[in-house]
Amino acid sequence: MKSSPAARHLITPAEARTLPGLLLRRSARTPEGEAYRQYDVSAAAWRSYTWREMLAEVGRWQAALAGEGLAPGDRVAVLLPNSVEWVCFDLAAQGLGLVVVPLYTTDSPGNIAHILGDSGARLLLIGTAPQWRVLAPLRGQFPALERVVCLEREGIQGTEPGIAWTAIAQWLPADAAAPQDRTGDPGTLATIVYTSGTTGRPKGVMLSHANILANADAVLRHVAGYPEDRYLSFLPLSHAFERTAGYYVPMMAGSCVAFARSVQSLPEDLLAVRPTVLVSVPRIYERAYARIVQGLEARPLARALFEWTVDIGWQRFAAAQGRGPRPGPLARLAWPPLRRLIARRVLARFGGRVRLAVSGGAALPSRLARCFIGLGLPLVQGYGLTETAPVVAANRLEDNVPESVGAPLPGTEVNLGDDGELLVRSASVMLGYWRHPDATREAFDPQGWLRTGDQARIENGRVYIVGRLKEILVLSTAEKIAPGDLEMAITADPLFDQAMVVGEGRPYLGALIVLNGEAWPAFAESCGVRPAEAHALAAPAVAEAVLKRIEGGLQPFPAHARVRGVWLTLDPWTIENGLITPTMKLKRAELEKRFAAAIAGLYQAGRPETARLERDQAPQAAAR
Repeated sequence: MKSSPAARHLITPAEARTLPGLLLRRSARTPEGEAYRQYDVSAAAWRSYTWREMLAEVGRWQAALAGEGLAPGDRVAVLLPNSVEWVCFDLAAQGLGLVVVPLYTTDSPGNIAHILGDSGARLLLIGTAPQWRVLAPLRGQFPALERVVCLEREGIQGTEPGIAWTAIAQWLPADAAAPQDRTGDPGTLATIVYTSGTTGRPKGVMLSHANILANADAVLRHVAGYPEDRYLSFLPLSHAFERTAGYYVPMMAGSCVAFARSVQSLPEDLLAVRPTVLVSVPRIYERAYARIVQGLEARPLARALFEWTVDIGWQRFAAAQGRGPRPGPLARLAWPPLRRLIARRVLARFGGRVRLAVSGGAALPSRLARCFIGLGLPLVQGYGLTETAPVVAANRLEDNVPESVGAPLPGTEVNLGDDGELLVRSASVMLGYWRHPDATREAFDPQGWLRTGDQARIENGRVYIVGRLKEILVLSTAEKIAPGDLEMAITADPLFDQAMVVGEGRPYLGALIVLNGEAWPAFAESCGVRPAEAHALAAPAVAEAVLKRIEGGLQPFPAHARVRGVWLTLDPWTIENGLITPTMKLKRAELEKRFAAAIAGLYQAGRPETARLERDQAPQAAAR
């Protein structure tokens, strides 16, 4: 069978052998191909790098690292935003047999200090001097660190004892030989990626070169990649999802990656880069959806046309997938002008030429999937975890069931264990947890299947995630509820930015909710409340209106999943205040601790919700 042009550009794991070997093969295969684009602030323009230029840059970085007296297996850490420098450091270090430890630039100093100490990192690459200044007081937690290299030209005089500080301009040589790959065995440890730490201290997931290459290869066998593709990289490379799907996969396919300037500049960067592939998390689509809905709130006719466009587009999608009838004559007649006037305008905000949009890292709300797929965005959902390097399953454009996370990747086996827990076996599964042999043993069942901690069902070869084993709430009525599903449904409403559902051991569910600051004033006034008043958020009229909106969003859920009490705030939960992880997951234990009094208040005797619950349950009790 004759291979396609795209397939001839792909580099297999057998050819690459290691991650730095992947760069060597790619630069030899397509030396003048465009590898990266990065915005040059001084020139106020985007700069392009070819694979040949990248090879030379990685050689310079490797020469600098080689002079540090580091031994194969030593850990080196990187605290940078996505950039060419991040890539150079990663590949240069791995080529010397060093183990790269990525850090989130948005993480708390305490968490970064813990990871530096736990990993025993000897060298740290950092972006700015202020980043080091907040870490310096925690120096005692990472005694192995010997050198800090900073991208800023000016260093810090008199830094902490035992640490050498170097500005990048003095550290990198002007020229160097081509980089080498001294790794040898593909099974060698390549990186330690720390989990987000939703329930405690982050654990270091050990991934080999073979783990990551196998996953990237499986992704490209599941969903085609092309040299002509252009990615816009904005999820942090410290996240396993972006690192594999938005960095190693494009390199394997010979695609170009443009690094976004920031999440705040994403709307402008989408228009400038015009990507063909988007690798994202649901939050980005949520923000886009919220802007659309808010823009239509005061325009009922425009909103009706928008919803009609989505409905017809969804019908067309279902029919194309073989899961629904063809739209009727009126819909077929209306679609061309609706697509031109509405759908294309929305898609233009994504650059206008996306051929594949991937959502992963968290569940994609069905409302978002219906909206953007209906408008014509080729959006697919996938599933994975850091421990599997990370992709386990994904939908494909030609076989897309948005309610599922798709079929397992080639070479990946899935099964169901106790309590419906999803189990995984593949060449991508981690080596184990760094310095945590007990946790490593607990992560696998006796047959060697990785326990994901996620509850799932498998139907027609597709995986459906239904909840987290450790995040199941058991009410005092013995009813069990997965709070993540409810929270996703609640935050589909643009009025609600964040939500945490509570109720463990309680008679009913409550919710802590962060309201959207821009939507709050109009909503408060609609409740007859002045938004600037000190107790406006606690006003009974506001609570009643919020509960009514929540109830509308939770209609598909059973009666026991009804939220009966709310506590509202306008203060967002952030990484900085320690309430969410760098991957935007809720730190439930910390939230429950921080807002213990507010949660207790949801269940005080005499509250309207409690009285209403007693009335609702009285007929049921009499019947029993």
